[in-house]
Amino acid sequence: MLSLTSTSDNLFSLAIARYRLDFTVTSPLALPAFAGSTLRGAFGTALRTASCITRAADCKGCALLTSCAYAKVFEPRPPTSGQSLASINQVPRPYVIEPPEWGERDYQPGDILSFRIVLAGSALDQLPLVLWAFDKALNKGVGKGDGTAILSRVTHLTPDQENPVMDAPGATIAQHSTRLPFSPVPTCDAVTLHFHAPLRLQNQGRRASAAEHTPRRLLAALIRRVALINEYHGPGPLPLDFKDLAARAEGLGSEKDLRWRDWSRYSSRQQQKIDLGGVIGRWRLTGEIAPFMPFLHLGQWLHVGKEATFGLGGYRLELHP
Repeated sequence: MLSLTSTSDNLFSLAIARYRLDFTVTSPLALPAFAGSTLRGAFGTALRTASCITRAADCKGCALLTSCAYAKVFEPRPPTSGQSLASINQVPRPYVIEPPEWGERDYQPGDILSFRIVLAGSALDQLPLVLWAFDKALNKGVGKGDGTAILSRVTHLTPDQENPVMDAPGATIAQHSTRLPFSPVPTCDAVTLHFHAPLRLQNQGRRASAAEHTPRRLLAALIRRVALINEYHGPGPLPLDFKDLAARAEGLGSEKDLRWRDWSRYSSRQQQKIDLGGVIGRWRLTGEIAPFMPFLHLGQWLHVGKEATFGLGGYRLELHP
């Protein structure tokens, strides 16, 4: 298997950054209990409006897909050849929306609505456009009743500090580093993942049951997500031995304190309500953790599991030396 040091060096050359977006509410705005899907839909519509020059009804067959910012960020297409991972039918989006904490919220004019976004790899080249699209989306209206707001401040968040990079609507974005601070992997015998947003793992195309939440299934989903983002939006393929990593994951101990949280969203594309419940709580892994530490660290930004793009599968990592 590739050495941990080599893996870490390659992984942490992936540009990645988290931003807090502060909006000043201009008309009453209501958000559902989990607003990730609502914000993602509004963002996608605004981003496509800003990027599309053909004005076609959809992107299928468009000759400009390879150069379109909307396609690269919001609907990246699988490559026709050269993929290093088998069965790629969907490339992960290089962004994550982290909505306000769980719970329905009503905002009044003058209130501040804050949420976070994570951009990875090539998506960071589109930061000005991404911010512009979010501003236009909330100017137009989101949530029940189409409440409105304007983007007033953007802050780059690192584990140690908060750095304002835009402090007024339309201001120039200040230069800042998009390399994650990373120290050598500490020696530890256990880690705990504190899931604050529902985790949805899959088992052969269906939602995994509580008993099917195993270390192997969790880590396989995380490693695959990180590897795909690194390959298609970052510096390139990671030379990983997936079979060896899977075998090592099988040997980990697992202590779960997880509970189910129901959640659903309405899909305008499918014209139906979709149930998107998942588990939240604590999951402690014990044993030979070192091979998985780079992925577990990055997962705090990239999330894990289904619907990670609009904020599901978010966790905080706690180390136990």
